[in-house]
This record gives sequence, C-alpha cells and structure tokens, in this order.
Amino acid sequence: MQSRRLLLLGSSRVFGGGFLEHAAEEIRRLFRGRRRVLFVPYAVHDLDGAAEQARRRLAPLGLEVDSAYAAGDPARAVRDAEGIFVGGGNTFRLLDALQRLGLVAAIRDCVEAGAPYLGSSAGAIVAGPTLKTTKDMPVVEPASFDALGLVPFQISPHYLDPDPYSTHMGETQEERIRQYHEENALPVAGIREGAMLRGESGEVTLCGTAGVRIFRRGLEPVEASPVRRVDALLRADGPS
Repeated sequence: MQSRRLLLLGSSRVFGGGFLEHAAEEIRRLFRGRRRVLFVPYAVHDLDGAAEQARRRLAPLGLEVDSAYAAGDPARAVRDAEGIFVGGGNTFRLLDALQRLGLVAAIRDCVEAGAPYLGSSAGAIVAGPTLKTTKDMPVVEPASFDALGLVPFQISPHYLDPDPYSTHMGETQEERIRQYHEENALPVAGIREGAMLRGESGEVTLCGTAGVRIFRRGLEPVEASPVRRVDALLRADGPS
C-alpha cells in the first residue's frame, strides 16, 4: 500500500446531509493538485443520473468529472485518469462490470501509478481483496468474487450494531462477519455511516464522524474511533 492514496467511505450520505457532503474536506484533500476525476458508476442502473450527481457534488471542490461509461475505451480512460471515484450501489453489478470491461487491472495499475482512489459503499467494498463481505443481493453473477485488492483487508460498509431491543430474528451484520471468519482469515473493517478510512504512505487512518468495528478471526472485535491509525489492527497478525 506504500504508493496508494485511498479514501474509503462507509456511506455516500449520512442522515440529514447530502451526497458526499460529510466527506467534502477529505475528498478535497485526497484530490489536491488534481483537476479531473474519472467516475466509475457501474454499481447503479442509472449511469447518467449517477454521473450528473457526481459532477454536481465535486464541482464546488474544483474538480471536473468524466464518466468511464461514456468513454469509447473505459480501460484506457481509467489508466489515463488523474483520479478515480468508484460510487455506491450493488456490489455484484459493479464487480461484474469491472471484470467484463477489463477495469480491475486498469484501476489497480492507475492507483499503483499514483492516482488517488475514492470509493464509497460498494466502491469501498471492491477496494478490498474480495466481495465476500457485501450485504447486497447477487442480481448478476460476476466471474469471481476477486476484487481490486487495494487494501489487504475486507470491508463491510453501512455497519450497524446489534439492537438489543429489536424483535427481528434475522442475522445481524456482526453475525454475518463471524460467519465469514468461519471460512476465511482476512480481517474485516465494519465501517459505520459517517466513518472513512484514509490510506496514505502505507498507513490507514480512521477519520470522519463515526467509528469502525474491526473483526479478526479468533479474536474479539475491536472498536476504533476517529482520528486514529488502524493499519496495525487491520493486519491478520496485528495486536490483540
């Protein structure tokens, strides 16, 4: 992760705020010195609407937005991008498109070359090694669950704590993450809405207005509140 600059959001909105409003200053910091951002909208059905929403939000930050789907060669557009924003929606649909269009390697190469990466919700999940910690319905079937691998841990955004007063009998998000660890070893960051993970120079810092619950196989979950470095906690061999 040494050369990668990342901002991974637990949600595109927080209650009472507009699209990416809560993350505006972190986004400005991420793309400082860049003029154009390539938006990757494939997690949603309305590609035009998503692109327009991204343009309206990033314009006040001094950023012009191009959309990968409008490019004649999306993979080349990604490789030439000054910065990348992968938006939220359905993670199965997103990863399927990234794989079919040859964008997995293109995004990885672009970020390795120094382009900043912004991912919100589904765009944060695919920054991890696999899709295995998504909560979305498999509305399409990607070729595999393998994602971008920009960070060495799994991501579970929109994290909700168990409600002790709820009469709902379905599995909580924590229970589903524990099921993941029955079969898999990588740590999982449960990112609450309003929380963000900033990756710079190999360090991962929790920022924003909410915390992260970190799960590691065989250990009790760890709570982290902003602002705090959490990269050691997100290693499989990290401190207990």
